[in-house]
Amino acid sequence: MKPRLLTLGLWIYCCSLQAEIEYSGSAGIEQRYFLQDALYMQQERAYTSLFLSPEFFSEISGNDTLVFKPFLRIDEHDSERTHADIRELMWTRYGDSWEVKAGIGKVFWGQTESLHLVDIINQTDAVESIDGEIKLGQAMLNYAYFSNAGALSFYVLPYFRERTFQGAEGRFRPPIPISNAEYESSEENQHVDYAIRWQSSLGNWELGVSYFDGTSREPELLNKLNSIGNIEIVSYYAQIEQVGIDALSVYGAWLLKLEAIYRQGQSDDFSALVAGFEYTQPDVLGTGYELGLLLEYQFDERKNNFFAVGQNDVMFGVRLNLNDLDGTQILVGMVQDLDEASTYSGFIEASSRISSQWRWKLDSYFFSSDDEQDTYFFLRRDDHLQFTLEYFF
Repeated sequence: MKPRLLTLGLWIYCCSLQAEIEYSGSAGIEQRYFLQDALYMQQERAYTSLFLSPEFFSEISGNDTLVFKPFLRIDEHDSERTHADIRELMWTRYGDSWEVKAGIGKVFWGQTESLHLVDIINQTDAVESIDGEIKLGQAMLNYAYFSNAGALSFYVLPYFRERTFQGAEGRFRPPIPISNAEYESSEENQHVDYAIRWQSSLGNWELGVSYFDGTSREPELLNKLNSIGNIEIVSYYAQIEQVGIDALSVYGAWLLKLEAIYRQGQSDDFSALVAGFEYTQPDVLGTGYELGLLLEYQFDERKNNFFAVGQNDVMFGVRLNLNDLDGTQILVGMVQDLDEASTYSGFIEASSRISSQWRWKLDSYFFSSDDEQDTYFFLRRDDHLQFTLEYFF
């Protein structure tokens, strides 16, 4: 992270030393086990890792708060997955109709389950999870104004974070580990990005419209020869402009969801969309359980991008909520490529508390493809089970 941003963060933190500091967080152990032998040398079948995720909160004054959320993971084999990050170090000042945030933060935009197309502020921490939902902290200055017309937020993003990738010992990677980064901008990771978002409720709809101008969080992968004549895979970050729309509507037991983007500047201009619904049936057969049925269609005009996996695909899933004191939930789903029958993926996500301080999680992903141009072809031996035991303090 850029030194001066850390200095700013530490300065803000020191200003709060006289205020009361509350702390919480979690720590745990994670075990990944892959069901097939690895495709590439140096990869293993089993990976154990430890993680620590504390959180510190201080109310500096009646209108000022400070949050600090560092993160650390130590992986048994993959040196690139052993990493530390500042997820948040954010000072916030609140007014009657506005708020200002400065520091390192996380922002989530989106409504759908299977893809988050409009979510572009934070970089993906790809070594943390295969679904891309874990993000790195992003340096930012954010001003939000709230009125009857909705919330209008402005973002200045002064430092770019490169996406994390697995090392040679890690799974979920192409035949050659992704190495160096290149930029379209001569300012490289010093380029200042900007974003704006409007969000409001109109009748039964929650609507969001966003605009981003800056360095793409999603790189393109380029094959190049290095200085000794060997092929290497380089992540290339283009300058882009992206317009996004997201919507959510509630009609009784039905949730209608939409995310759509149009992006220019990254190879060919393209549009992408994910849309669908979730229907929830409460108290199934008098058990008290809650059953949700999900269906989403994914469309992306890009044909040769490693990270554009939802080009003409459909996701269907089942979510079971036991409504018990342990918060037990199970989500099972599958994504099918409508152009190539052999290309599909599946997932299982389940979690439950053991006690007030302990929780277990199970995450499983399965991949299939006979298409050598498809991303899942490189992951076809990476079916795995991931069990996490987490302690909250």
